[in-house]
Amino acid sequence: MVEMVTGKDYRRMIAGAYKAFMREHQYINSLNVFPVPDGDTGTNMLLTLGAVARSVAEAPEAGIGPLAKRAADSAIMGARGNSGVILSQIFRGIARGLAGKEQATSSEVGKAFQYGVLYAYRAVSRPVEGTILSVAKGIAKGARRTVRETLPFSDILKEAVAAGRDALNKTPEQLPILKQAGVVDAGGQGLLVFLAGCLEGLEGVGSGPEADWDRTLTLTMPGVEEFDIAHPYCTEFIVKNCSLARDEARRLLMPQGDSLVLAEGDNVLKVHIHSAHPGAVLEMALTWGTLHDIKIDNMADQHRQVVIPTPAKQPLAVITVADGEGFAAMMKKMGAQMVIAGGQTMNPPVEDFMSAVHQGQAERYIILPNNKNIILAANQAKKLLGDRVEVVPTVNIPQGLAALLAFDSNKAIGDNVSAMTSRIETVRAAGVTVAVRDSLVDGQLVPAGRFIGVVNSQVLTDGADLQTALFKLAEKLLITEAEVVSLYYGSELAVGEAEKLAALLQEKYNGVEVELYAGGQSLYPLLISIE
Repeated sequence: MVEMVTGKDYRRMIAGAYKAFMREHQYINSLNVFPVPDGDTGTNMLLTLGAVARSVAEAPEAGIGPLAKRAADSAIMGARGNSGVILSQIFRGIARGLAGKEQATSSEVGKAFQYGVLYAYRAVSRPVEGTILSVAKGIAKGARRTVRETLPFSDILKEAVAAGRDALNKTPEQLPILKQAGVVDAGGQGLLVFLAGCLEGLEGVGSGPEADWDRTLTLTMPGVEEFDIAHPYCTEFIVKNCSLARDEARRLLMPQGDSLVLAEGDNVLKVHIHSAHPGAVLEMALTWGTLHDIKIDNMADQHRQVVIPTPAKQPLAVITVADGEGFAAMMKKMGAQMVIAGGQTMNPPVEDFMSAVHQGQAERYIILPNNKNIILAANQAKKLLGDRVEVVPTVNIPQGLAALLAFDSNKAIGDNVSAMTSRIETVRAAGVTVAVRDSLVDGQLVPAGRFIGVVNSQVLTDGADLQTALFKLAEKLLITEAEVVSLYYGSELAVGEAEKLAALLQEKYNGVEVELYAGGQSLYPLLISIE
């Protein structure tokens, strides 16, 4: 008798995968070789899968095909970062393979997962060996025999996990940076966790937080949120298996915003806060336990929708991503119609770009991602919106600012994309931050806690203090001709200290104009732009 896989089975697999990620996402994050939090793979895949799990759990559909379609749609809209977008494409391929089916044979589901691998490959313009795609390819090849033999789907998953583990173990030999750091690929590990979680869910052996936690935890909130322009993001989430007492969590969260409300249960903490930096709040809370039911609303948008009449739409505008109030204000002044909050540790989902376009006041948009880990999400939005959107692939905020300087709303979108793309090629950008894990610089070990100078995700310099790291970085960047050096100081650097560093840099390089701006970014005390 041929085994049939039902919609109920699919629900259990998704729930199992999500539970597995709640347990494992921090370990996956630890495999990232870059020594700065940077849209970490585990967190992005967790948040993407969370959108899928909530949608499938609430879905009225019973058939496996309609459920897979709903999962794919939720994954695409909720995709965060490059790893989240790739995961969303796996869901899209699965949905194609199961389209129109109320239930499916194990062989049909196995083939659907192989479709998922194909779609994941298509999502990346230049696949690199030693990444999640190599592991996905290994899984597809390794599971081919069990699919052909129509074995039970649990056996197919077991074979897929075993094949994926073999492929994962080869990634350090395929990608030198992994071998140097002594780790396997984080995205590939995430894919194995996903499949292993699906198996746990199917067999009913997964371990995770209690399913009925929300019955024991209630939080009464006012019916109407008050709008505060200084803290426009209403941020709510649950921390399960919370390692922190409520009073300690309150002490840490108080500086992050206002309207703070905490509800404590049995190893569970529910958080409500109005903040200017929801990403920083979530990143902090990730160290306390596992995050669930994350909800972020922009109250400023809600407020504007109520009190401001809708103007006539303009032909063309810019949507840009920024981390920090200073950068957001600059971009608005330079002509950006909409600024989406996001950056290193909080990559915005595809849905944010979709909502911005649908709610915006322009016929067509140019998107500036301003982060290498956000480009795939922006491109996914373009796929969904068609020629209403174009993407200029800015990989950092200085490039985004340069692109805005070249924007002219009176010109055609193609002319603007060309001019803005040319403009970003003239910018050299760098940053100074603190290493959160050990790394290698010119073959020398740089321990965690040292200040490091970073260019294009490569650590070039280090120093015991911020000034030393900055000056070492400037020596490498200013070996070629430059006219202007712009310093953007972050939210944790005092203005007096920033002014002192700018003055010292100006004194050393008196032939270059040094300009200082308040960027307000997290993680990086200083970002540098050279033109």
